[in-house]
Amino acid sequence: MNHNRRGRSLATLAVHAGQGHDPATGAHATPIYQTSTFVLGDVARGAALFAGEEAGNVYSRIGNPTVAAVERKLAELEGAEGAVAFASGMGAAAAVLLSLLKSGDEVLILGPIYGGTRGLLEEMLPRFGITARAVTDAELEGAVGENTRMLYVETPTNPDLTIHDLALVGAVAKRHGLVSVADGTFATPYLTRPLEHGIDLVLHSATKYLGGHGDLLGGLVAGRLELLEPVRMEGLRHLGATMDPHVAFLLLRGMKTLHLRMAAHCANARAVAEALVGLPGVAAVHYPGLESHPGHAVAARQMDGFGGMVSVTFEGGRPAAAAFLEALELFDHAVSLGDVASLACHPASTTHQLLPVEMLEAEGVTEGLVRLSVGIEAVDDLVADVKRAAAAAAAVGLAAARAG
Repeated sequence: MNHNRRGRSLATLAVHAGQGHDPATGAHATPIYQTSTFVLGDVARGAALFAGEEAGNVYSRIGNPTVAAVERKLAELEGAEGAVAFASGMGAAAAVLLSLLKSGDEVLILGPIYGGTRGLLEEMLPRFGITARAVTDAELEGAVGENTRMLYVETPTNPDLTIHDLALVGAVAKRHGLVSVADGTFATPYLTRPLEHGIDLVLHSATKYLGGHGDLLGGLVAGRLELLEPVRMEGLRHLGATMDPHVAFLLLRGMKTLHLRMAAHCANARAVAEALVGLPGVAAVHYPGLESHPGHAVAARQMDGFGGMVSVTFEGGRPAAAAFLEALELFDHAVSLGDVASLACHPASTTHQLLPVEMLEAEGVTEGLVRLSVGIEAVDDLVADVKRAAAAAAAVGLAAARAG
């Protein structure tokens, strides 16, 4: 389980990949290279460095030794040729889209996807002549048009945990000469390595599970060097969404325990999901590990576990969802996810608020949907917390039904 192309386990790579003792000082932990610029040497070397003809650091907006260690670590975890780090997940997504697409190009989206990414694709990029269109797995092959250049998918999706077949996406992209991009934030390399399924690029909001402690913002993209070169030299260099060296240091530390944290997240999430199934007032529980989930078979094939995210739809709409959130004691009401502490949010009023209501309802992001990022607390305490909160939601939903 969790072996990369070099045969080392993910647990070993999480601890060791991308890092070694510092050649200048012998420091065991990768130092924070808190510098904006680097001495170039003579003019000829400076020119070669800036042209990319010689390896080395020139300016921390483009590359930094601490940040480079994070990039090497993720590349090894994903089995990729390389990686590029950014100041946030949205910075990574914007850099990929703007450096690999041009006016007249089209992106096909397999949704639902994070509201911020959807806004970038459907509100900002059309100003530059780049369009986006949502399709289903079944429609994908026939949806590819003359101007289609990219397929974009999340795995699993945010917030309803839909599972898309990555092998299908990768195969369609290759047949039509398209670039396939998968957002692997929810899964992390611990559960899914999209490149193994034929995907070209995988991106992460490192803010989430990779960092793991709710104390940093970061983004990463991994894949083939051929595709990463424009992402770094145009998407990073020109847009400037650069990861800070201190953030990279925190991320390196967080990623060393990725395998331990994810195992706990997965076990707790399964228990929470199973506890919610069938409770009064619960209309649906969305978790790929449940056999009732529509994507369970695909998830079992392409994942090494089912993740730490659970979404639940309550009868009674927003009032019931609000009652659930307000009754929780161990799940803090906050956006973001992947923290060791449990979090809960109402996507329709927060992360997906700016999207059209008809789009949200069509994709299952209803007023009754709550997204749970299940932490690593004691499982019995978490289960008791969601059961108690679900009872509060059921009471509100019943009262609303009687009043109606």
